[in-house]
Amino acid sequence: MKLIKPFFISAIVALALTSCSPSLAPMVGTNPANIDKTPLKTTPVKEDDLKRWSHLDLVKDTIPGMSVDKAYNELLKNKKGKKVIVGVIDSGIDISHEDLKGKVWTNKKEIAGNKKDDDNNGYIDDINGWNFLGESNDENLELTRIVKKGPNTPGYAEAKAELDAKLAEMNQQKPQVDMIAKADKDIRTHLKKEVYTLADLKAISTTDANLNQSKMIMTSVATQAGEGFQDEIKEYIDYVYEQLNYNLNVNHDGRKLVGDNPNDINDKKYGNGNVKGPDVTDGLHGTHVAGIIAQVRGNGKGGDGVINNVEIMALRAVPNGDEYDKDIALAIRYAVDNGAKVINGSFGKDYSPQKEWVWEAIKYAASKDVLIVHAAGNDAKDIDTEPNFPSDEVNGKEIADNFLSIGALNKEYGTNIIASFSNFGKMNVDVFAPGNQIYATIPNNKYKYLQGTSMASPNAAGVAALIRSYYPNLTASQVKHILMDSGTPISANVVVGEQKTAVPFSNTCVSGKIVNAYNALLMAEQMSKK
Repeated sequence: MKLIKPFFISAIVALALTSCSPSLAPMVGTNPANIDKTPLKTTPVKEDDLKRWSHLDLVKDTIPGMSVDKAYNELLKNKKGKKVIVGVIDSGIDISHEDLKGKVWTNKKEIAGNKKDDDNNGYIDDINGWNFLGESNDENLELTRIVKKGPNTPGYAEAKAELDAKLAEMNQQKPQVDMIAKADKDIRTHLKKEVYTLADLKAISTTDANLNQSKMIMTSVATQAGEGFQDEIKEYIDYVYEQLNYNLNVNHDGRKLVGDNPNDINDKKYGNGNVKGPDVTDGLHGTHVAGIIAQVRGNGKGGDGVINNVEIMALRAVPNGDEYDKDIALAIRYAVDNGAKVINGSFGKDYSPQKEWVWEAIKYAASKDVLIVHAAGNDAKDIDTEPNFPSDEVNGKEIADNFLSIGALNKEYGTNIIASFSNFGKMNVDVFAPGNQIYATIPNNKYKYLQGTSMASPNAAGVAALIRSYYPNLTASQVKHILMDSGTPISANVVVGEQKTAVPFSNTCVSGKIVNAYNALLMAEQMSKK
């Protein structure tokens, strides 16, 4: 899954070898109206604020959240909305999570476990959605699949060059990965425990040269990465080996476990109703995305979802690798046909051989008044010049007006408000939403901070669902433009891209704004009366 790659990879390598020290991003204590005139004053982020910063208010809390709390407290307190189904196309969802209880869509026309297609929708025992990946999970990137097809395949030369470059990068990192993995194992063996702290490392006293070297490496990593450094190490190791073993490996074929022909859109009898997937932990990404939208508000567990009155339809179509165009197209159609009014797509890739199938599905969703909210991508690139699929643009023109592309924000207001990894684009990113250090559900009743436009998209999708809940007479197109037009405008110059170029925020997206739930609901109220 391309969008969940660890963003700290290059940094973590450096941490083991150097002593540069990153600091926690500060929060500003200044009125946003004076941002261009007043020197920024910073204060530390409180843990309680950090866990739900995307719900806070820029003026009141000095954090560029979406003003969700303000919306509930001032606009929605005495109102009753309509339940909205949100289709989440992702890696799978742990629908048994304690903080998603009552928030999972159930197909009332289907009888569980009878191995029949009771509602005649083409899917047997699709109780909570559909798993288009079956028992598969580890997959190639699309560029790897193109190379596998041979030199006569469209895009082969470009894909081959990129594959070779990525393989060289991973093979260069592998010795460093192995060095860190060995050091971590040495420390765990010496301490006789799996989880250890920086204090444990500092307390080690030994004349063993090998152990001392491992201590030095892990002390450097722990000092720089902070609490949870072992989790980051594991993610780093997994990422490099998954790239080498699956994503970039032309000899790997994950699709054979599915049993369909991925190049035939009419071959639809595949997959199953197990929306968690064969291993529930593979659904970490999808469970996190679902939680951002729907985790129970105010129950003291984890974070808070954006919308109370919601049901999540689980559509497993995003593997550890690049998604297939066929699966995405069919997942969109499934969501539309089964009642979803908003679809979240936290996935993306650089190549899309059957993009026409996805375009047709987007247009089908538009014809049925369904809004698609999509992550803009995490390559720190301008997607006006470098493509990110899927998109709603064909030859420079939008094919439908129901597709919303979302960039990711930091919790820090000012020059660095756009997350360093986020894609941007004056024409192809519509609006920005919180996407860095977002706290939400992960499998097995756990919670975690994750970052990415993958997290920004469900934040925006949650606001879209709020509008569709309280103002169901508004169309998908109207909701899209409300999110864009009602957002908070940012006038400051901001840093974007790998080169950290300073540009006006208005040049980073169509709207020049960040999502604001309070403003969006006010605009929806006005528009619904016209």
